Amino acid sequence: MKYRRAHLAGGTYFFTVNLAERSSTLLVDRITDLRRAVRVAKERHPFDILAWVVLPDHLHAIWTLPAGDGDCATRWMLIKSGFIRCIERGERARASRVRKRERGIWQRRFWEHVITNDDDLHKHVDYVHINPVKQGHAARASEWPYSSIHEYIRLGWAPEDWAAPMDDEPMMGEG
Repeated sequence: MKYRRAHLAGGTYFFTVNLAERSSTLLVDRITDLRRAVRVAKERHPFDILAWVVLPDHLHAIWTLPAGDGDCATRWMLIKSGFIRCIERGERARASRVRKRERGIWQRRFWEHVITNDDDLHKHVDYVHINPVKQGHAARASEWPYSSIHEYIRLGWAPEDWAAPMDDEPMMGEG
């Protein structure tokens, strides 16, 4: 069965990409390797990053592809394989992966959503930036180091306290 993907040339996409081992912290432990893999993929197959957050076991990203190009799958293949090449062998892998000589680092697929309009884009950018708070990794978005929220703050597109709890709201772990 062939997996069907959206293929909108020049489109803007929201992605979720997961590690196979959902309790892993590999993405933040090896953030330099992940950044290198993204940089190499962008050099070979350009795309614009509109928002990105890396969590211990998954990431969310919003990209815009060049006009005439709708190939997200090749870009993710390059990122995933570039990252894998930096990781020592030793992860658990199911028998089906071993038979195919696949590593057990990433889930095979990724989830994508084509962004349809400005409102959809803003909602997904907010989702990307609030995710470390929702996942319990930070009390406010600006406290999570692996997020494009820092660029948004630097450019004046978001205030430093964006999505910070109100004074009367309990902080993480309180209440």
